[in-house]
Amino acid sequence: MDNEKFIGREIRKTDNMLKRSHINSELHKKIQNITGTNGWIIGFLADNSDRDIFQKDIEEIFSLRRSTVSNMVQLMEKKGFITRESVDYDARLKKLVLTAKALEIHKAVLADVAENEKKLKNGISEEELKIFFDVIGKIQKNLETLTS
Repeated sequence: MDNEKFIGREIRKTDNMLKRSHINSELHKKIQNITGTNGWIIGFLADNSDRDIFQKDIEEIFSLRRSTVSNMVQLMEKKGFITRESVDYDARLKKLVLTAKALEIHKAVLADVAENEKKLKNGISEEELKIFFDVIGKIQKNLETLTS
């Protein structure tokens, strides 16, 4: 049993290695005051900058409660990552807009992700990557049946 490989153990081990790599990165040192969820929200707002995004959209997209998102938006505003701006078509609504500070962070994160992907793919052929993604997709599908 000691020599036997377990999928869950290998995924956990890999996840731990990825987290350690991230924690030791220069980017992490620069953006320590951003929580994971704040990062996802910044990324979502940046990816959808062509349309108005409101607090209710964040609630729905990330499956978060209204009070959680309200607190998060207030903190992100206080940290200088977002502003809330009125829209012409409904005085009650305030769209969420990224600040220059958040856009700069987003740009740095994208560059870091690209560099990490390059390192992770080093020495792995396109065929091996396809097999990897096929297998990980099947594992995820198997897990979905366990949790539903």
